[in-house]
Amino acid sequence: MDELFSRQMPHSLEAEQAVLGSILIDSRCTAQVIAALRPEDFYTELNRGIYEVIASMFNFAKPIDAVTVLDEMKLQGIYNPQSSQSYLVELMNVTPTAANVMRYVEIIRDKALLRNIATVASDITAERRIYALRQGKTLGGLEPISTILGQVYQNLAELSKTKGGIPGLPTGLGELDETIMGLKNSDFIILASRPGMGKTSLALNMALNVGKKTGKAVAIFSLEMSKEQLAQRLLSSEAYVDSKKLQTGMLSKEDWQKLSGATATISRTKIYIDDNSIITVSDMNAQCRRIQDLGLVVIDYLQLMTSASGESSENRIQAVAEISRMLKIMAKELNVPVLCLSQLSRASTQRQDKRPMLSDLRESGSLEQDADIVLGLYREDYFNKEAEEHNKAELIVMKNRHGNTGTIPVQWMPEYTTYASLERYREEP
Repeated sequence: MDELFSRQMPHSLEAEQAVLGSILIDSRCTAQVIAALRPEDFYTELNRGIYEVIASMFNFAKPIDAVTVLDEMKLQGIYNPQSSQSYLVELMNVTPTAANVMRYVEIIRDKALLRNIATVASDITAERRIYALRQGKTLGGLEPISTILGQVYQNLAELSKTKGGIPGLPTGLGELDETIMGLKNSDFIILASRPGMGKTSLALNMALNVGKKTGKAVAIFSLEMSKEQLAQRLLSSEAYVDSKKLQTGMLSKEDWQKLSGATATISRTKIYIDDNSIITVSDMNAQCRRIQDLGLVVIDYLQLMTSASGESSENRIQAVAEISRMLKIMAKELNVPVLCLSQLSRASTQRQDKRPMLSDLRESGSLEQDADIVLGLYREDYFNKEAEEHNKAELIVMKNRHGNTGTIPVQWMPEYTTYASLERYREEP
């Protein structure tokens, strides 16, 4: 029991004392130390207090030595008549030399980093456990088949209520929903294309449709576009107002009326947007766990993400594999579909038939392995300006762990930055 309560976080008492001792021996090193160390980097409360006194004196250009520091400690109320003077003397005695002060600083910073990592890891683990408890689940562990079958029957009962409808969330594209059975819980879905093909617009269409039709919350993480740009695209596609008019402000009275109605509709949805360009999967996971009634997560896009380890370019393939696996785990843990956009490699542009293939997914075969569904977006006129039909697109289901693959024709409407099924397109003005 005593051993349990005596466990301490990483720290180096010797390095902390040596840094303080170095300053007391030779105050010329104070500026270097102050620039590199924060008070919270000190683990020991007494050492932290002395360092704060020294930092305060430095900021006010006061002379720093053992006598002046002791006097300042009295003024700031951290002086102990029984021990303060002897402790300052001890600090100078245990310090071999002030010449190595920055090495002592490095040791303190390394220990502080380890403490911070341990704290964050502990917080994430606790948050995961709390989330699991809220969902009535446990983290791992074997379950009897009878319990699992009970859950299967419960799911079947829910599906029977749809009377033949799709079990997943509706994308707004009827033929796609029939093929993949909607966006299903715990699925990791990749939507891939070459840059400028309109995958962000298609993902926003799906997100808005889920928000309107189901009332569930949708979390959108945009690593490329700002939240204002995404909101503008949503307005253009919902109001059917030319996106160029929104960029220039040249709007007619009718346009304003359309935008007013679209704004009211979109505002009623529970769509949340984060445009932090350096967010990690762990950050996304933590935010999503705090959203009530979460239905869908959209990420734009995978190649802009960084792994938790902050990989170098040489290890990018390994990093993408790590991100891919973490996204699949996140989808399973949150029990919602995660729709992640991805770039296709240039290999697709070097073939005669430039339609996307699974092997075109950039930087890692793990994407193909981890994804439950992979969708590819293709427009002939994107590659061939002389194409007979313009703005006709193909949404290719390249992988479907749950059923069929195939090609679904859709209509690209560039003026509204939106995709629509051919049936809906014919109905629109």
